[in-house]
Amino acid sequence: MRPATYLNPFTDFGFKKLFGEEYNKDLLIDFLNQLLKKEQGRIKTLTYLKNEHLGRSEADRRAVFDLYCENEQGEKFIVEIPKAKQKFFKDRTLFYSTFPIAEQAKAGDWDFELKAVYTVAILDFVFDEDRYDAEKYRYDVKLADIETNKIFYDKLTFVYLEMPKFDKTLEQLETRFDKWLYILKNLERLHEIPEKLRDRVFKKLFAAAEIAKFTPEEAFAYEDSLKVYRDLKNSIDTAREEGREEGREEGRAEGVAQVAMNFLKMGQPIEVVSKATGLPLETLERLLATENNSVKEYAIPYRPGSHRSKANKATNNKTKPVPKK
Repeated sequence: MRPATYLNPFTDFGFKKLFGEEYNKDLLIDFLNQLLKKEQGRIKTLTYLKNEHLGRSEADRRAVFDLYCENEQGEKFIVEIPKAKQKFFKDRTLFYSTFPIAEQAKAGDWDFELKAVYTVAILDFVFDEDRYDAEKYRYDVKLADIETNKIFYDKLTFVYLEMPKFDKTLEQLETRFDKWLYILKNLERLHEIPEKLRDRVFKKLFAAAEIAKFTPEEAFAYEDSLKVYRDLKNSIDTAREEGREEGREEGRAEGVAQVAMNFLKMGQPIEVVSKATGLPLETLERLLATENNSVKEYAIPYRPGSHRSKANKATNNKTKPVPKK
């Protein structure tokens, strides 16, 4: 089998190499402009922000985003690319969106005006409830009135892209957004730049993704990231399938928890394991604490004849009669 020419963008290293480096910021701007151009207009600049967010107190949950940035208008963008299917991923994205909302609060007089928050999720899986709708791969979600379907609040937006459903061929690509989705889904399987994708931005993306151009440190980091991605995905899929066969929801939950624990023991970063399994950081920290504090009692191995040896020893220790002279 021919080795891959370009990286897998669904790995942690691959995604951040393409979209999280300052030098490649124009790739992220172009992608977001195509994704959100109908309502967002045109993003001119982006500033990368700190991707780890703490709650208001130590007891509050934390959030670690894949990418977090803001445009020239102060609007916030969270971009997530989960490594495996997660049962409560929609809940997770809603929870994540509360952080850029809360951080806009101002001390003193404040009229509560907020800047828009966009959460974009590029999924390597399909939501269970959507699996029978094979043609719809993009979901745009806002707060709306149920009866009239009118948008009630337009500053909170969630966009979910179910990549397994995108099946257009090169010949079927019509828009620039189509081209972006095609690249994201097929990049690892390509060995040269298709003629239809030879413009400045896409050429830069292919150049950044070319594995042969990595430094030794980058090559090692990518191989490690790729292994984690494949192992986590396979392990979690197996755990979920076994739980499904047993017909027990708790079986699936226990399987995912065990997979998480195994990878933590292997030294994988807790943030990576959290992203891949969907388990909160606090849950993983409790698992680690339980593992570290557990006391294991080891049974004394049974040795045949040991009771006889003790009896003989006891007999030998008895006072021997003094022979009569």
